[in-house]
Amino acid sequence: MRLVSIIMGIYNCAATLPEALDSVLAQTFSDWELILCDDCSTDTSLDIAQAYAKQFPQKIKVIRNAENSKLAYTLNHCLRYATGEYIARMDGDDISLPQRLQKQVEFLDANPDFAVVSTAMISFDENGDRGVRRKDEYPDKYSLAANPCFDHATIMMRKTVFEKLGGYTVSRRTERAQDYELWFRFFAAGFKGYNMQEPLYKVRENTTTFSRRTLRSRLYIVQTMFIGYRLLHYPLKYYVYILKQIVTGLTPVFLLNFYRKHQDKKTLCMDL
Repeated sequence: MRLVSIIMGIYNCAATLPEALDSVLAQTFSDWELILCDDCSTDTSLDIAQAYAKQFPQKIKVIRNAENSKLAYTLNHCLRYATGEYIARMDGDDISLPQRLQKQVEFLDANPDFAVVSTAMISFDENGDRGVRRKDEYPDKYSLAANPCFDHATIMMRKTVFEKLGGYTVSRRTERAQDYELWFRFFAAGFKGYNMQEPLYKVRENTTTFSRRTLRSRLYIVQTMFIGYRLLHYPLKYYVYILKQIVTGLTPVFLLNFYRKHQDKKTLCMDL
């Protein structure tokens, strides 16, 4: 049994997976286990994961879905094998900076009234760092109105909270919004979380990031928002954000990428 269980769903990320796994192995905090679940990759992701598990059998466990089942199911599969008191997330194409786990564990140990802690993150691509992304330090239920208020891949949550929430909701509606849907239930259950302002995670992004979200997937997000708004009893004034999501879905991808790069440059300059 370890204090922290890191859960990672992998799917066709062979080109980036070694760097992601090496960043976990380089953590200053050592009391962790890594649960990797392959969602029926068609590249060598599974082979890479199994090679790392063979080299570090006491730290890394590899499981596999019987069929391609998307991220929510994959993470729930990981949770069934997790033994840690704390559950950390990570994606197979990102990088955890060396002190990430240590600082998140220290925060949860020192603040038992907080259920989850997230961190700021640095976006990067093949040309280097693009900018720093930060969420509200002390989010509340209204912080969810426009977007998820925690960066999902950076979170560390108490396992007892995952259990009380019943894990992730597996449905077509949540395929691109499994974390967003989770946070609506999180606040409805009375939990609270904290966003560290220090960037302890690097998220890999490129021009395909926005193209993965089709208009159909955004309409599913709209449905999730509508259900979540009702669950949290939002006043009508917040429903304008649902319209914004639809408009974003109709906006050409190149314009969304231009806007994101512009915002990243601004935040990068502010941190320099």
